[in-house]
Amino acid sequence: MSQREIKMVICTFPNMEKARQIGTVLVQTQLVACVNLIPKIHSIYCWEGKLEQQEEVMAFFKTSAALYGELETKILELHPYELPELVAVDLAGGLPAYLQWVLSATQPVDEA
Repeated sequence: MSQREIKMVICTFPNMEKARQIGTVLVQTQLVACVNLIPKIHSIYCWEGKLEQQEEVMAFFKTSAALYGELETKILELHPYELPELVAVDLAGGLPAYLQWVLSATQPVDEA
């Protein structure tokens, strides 16, 4: 197993309810091994020429690189934003046993 097989996917949500709802679907469908939700981040950005400031929830999803395309599609289907922040980062390292768990948790039960 290589760390490059695992991605950390970062996404913001407008509130905890929506972040939990989507995060739960993604874990239940085994598109992600887990999600960490960090409430009350303050985002500052320009959107359609206007400076915006908003409180959001930051989500960190752990998934296999092989599932990223499917995960992206599902997030775009469920997310309330017109253009959600969706950033995937290849992991450069990590506890091998944890990384193995991420891979096994994102496989259908009959393949695990």
